[in-house]
Amino acid sequence: MQKNYLIIGGSTGIGLSMVQQLTARNHKVFVVSRTKGQLEDHPLITHITADILQDELPRDLLPDTLHGLAYCPGSIVLKPFRSLKPAQFEEDFQINLLGAVKSIQAVLKNLQQAEQSGILLFSTVAVGKGMPFHASIAAAKGAVEGLTRSLAAELAPKVRVNCIAPSLTDTPLAGKLLSTPEKKETAGARFPLKRVGEPTDIAAMGVFLLDDQSSWISGQVISVDGGQSTLSM
Repeated sequence: MQKNYLIIGGSTGIGLSMVQQLTARNHKVFVVSRTKGQLEDHPLITHITADILQDELPRDLLPDTLHGLAYCPGSIVLKPFRSLKPAQFEEDFQINLLGAVKSIQAVLKNLQQAEQSGILLFSTVAVGKGMPFHASIAAAKGAVEGLTRSLAAELAPKVRVNCIAPSLTDTPLAGKLLSTPEKKETAGARFPLKRVGEPTDIAAMGVFLLDDQSSWISGQVISVDGGQSTLSM
């Protein structure tokens, strides 16, 4: 059965990989992002140019029934706590939490039109595992995890809500941290599985959590992090 999915931030990185995997399964994907980025023209892809933090989602361009929503925008600001200003915390909350809230509220009726649908959010390994210099992003993503569980309870049984908590993944967002082969190799050596994540690693779990195969999974925060959160080196 062909389904309709909405990916916020689906023009690069993990979001783009999800778009590619969903269209490979013959699903229609609606992508909202500020630019087309690396998104290729495809008969199953509809790109909507919008900044989710500034613009209203044009619901007239979306189908009445949505089977899944993934909110992919995020941020990586790593600074000592003493140098973080309140404005940085506010910016991270805007991008990671309030953008997700705005997106879900805009299309909740569309999601509830499906027999069952899924919402996918993104956290970080730094919420469950204390890591220095992550105070701002860990605080924002901790709120995302709380939102995941609260909405999963409130929207059941019609809409399932889950969250992925990745670690360092080779996406444009992490470009400064992985800008050379040497940096990527050094970073990968810190993981039990001896490499950093690839967008396809995270996207595969994301597609699974939106799909009917995960129809008895809701309210979960699932780590896809090369073993970093649970395994000792």
